[in-house]
Amino acid sequence: MKEESAETASETLLPDRPVSPHLNLVTEAGLKALERQLAEARAAYEATNTIEDVNEKRRQAAGPMRDVRYFAERVRTAQVVPEPASNDVVAFGGTITFEREDGRVQTYRIVGEDEADPKAGSISYVSPVAQALSGKAIGDVVTVAGQELEITAIS
Repeated sequence: MKEESAETASETLLPDRPVSPHLNLVTEAGLKALERQLAEARAAYEATNTIEDVNEKRRQAAGPMRDVRYFAERVRTAQVVPEPASNDVVAFGGTITFEREDGRVQTYRIVGEDEADPKAGSISYVSPVAQALSGKAIGDVVTVAGQELEITAIS
């Protein structure tokens, strides 16, 4: 059997994906997405078992194994936050519409870090905008990065 070089070994040792120091708050949908991503990573890792070349197998398995470790940790530490009981104030899981001082109107749902996707209309609860808006009511004005945002709707 051929020994693998130190260079080849280092190619198979990927550093872990960074895990946020914040609480891992998630919506019900966010937990399901994490579980789905964990299952996909496990399936990708299992698929590498068909590779016969040991070094190639290690290289191909490195990424999926790193993802398995990450998603397993995120599922393990996930804290599901129920939907807000009321729409009186901005809260985790709620959808907020606000108007910027330049006239732009934006709507975002406040969700966990792993499920946040601003282009799809969701932002992380630890983002500056979400933190500034949390606990505020319709009509309140907050300043984020030098811009005023006025809350126009909460759902």
